[in-house]
Amino acid sequence: MSEVTLNSTLKKSKKKTKQKEIKEKEKQERARKAELESSKIVEVTEEEAEAIKAQQENVTTATEKPAVKETVENDTKDKSGEESDDEDSKGKIKPNCGNGADLPNYSWTQTLEEIELRLPFKVNFPVRGRDVICEVERKHIKVGLKGHPPIINCATPKEVKTEETYWTIDDRKTLILTVEKVNKMEWWSQLVTSDPEINTKKVNPENSKLSDLDGETRGMVEKMMFDQQQKQMGKPTSDEQKKQDMLQKFMKQHPEMDFSKAKFS
Repeated sequence: MSEVTLNSTLKKSKKKTKQKEIKEKEKQERARKAELESSKIVEVTEEEAEAIKAQQENVTTATEKPAVKETVENDTKDKSGEESDDEDSKGKIKPNCGNGADLPNYSWTQTLEEIELRLPFKVNFPVRGRDVICEVERKHIKVGLKGHPPIINCATPKEVKTEETYWTIDDRKTLILTVEKVNKMEWWSQLVTSDPEINTKKVNPENSKLSDLDGETRGMVEKMMFDQQQKQMGKPTSDEQKKQDMLQKFMKQHPEMDFSKAKFS
């Protein structure tokens, strides 16, 4: 091969190599542009950046406001309920383990059916039945020793069944009086109206003898206790829940009806 032919071949080879490098470079440039477009990176001015930031803050605030409002309303409601309970409980004492009170001269306990009074006589002689004055009327109790001022002589806050009243002397020094309530669906806050009141909201229902009640009375008492607990927690009572369930069932049975503007009491 002549020298002229060899030089011509080398030139052609270098030209092809250069063209190939140019094409490869263009290809890489196109790929780079496509990558930038897909990532959507856009350069903005400082004014545009501030406007975007302000818009995002407005969206965030609008999203968070309902939650804040709901929290404030719930807190206000809870505090209002607590304050209401505190108002009702002012000046009242906590019940003893028998849902009654331990007072300086006597103590008393209760179930939903009856009340038991335990009164120790502070004398230096053994007490007999004939020494005791114990008179129970429908709304009045008088207890003491003959020849001494009565220890209890006051009206009761509720009515009792005088025909279901009995008393005994324990260990010749303590009178034990049992009276049956007329209304077996409520807790007494006092034995007599001169006593300090107990907080009946802190009464422990487990100490009441629900098992001793007949079926109908027990059902009424359990319903009353359930409704009382529901009200304290701000939840619907058994009757209100029953109405809500009936309403939900009716709405499911009639999907073609529009209840969005209906008002229910």
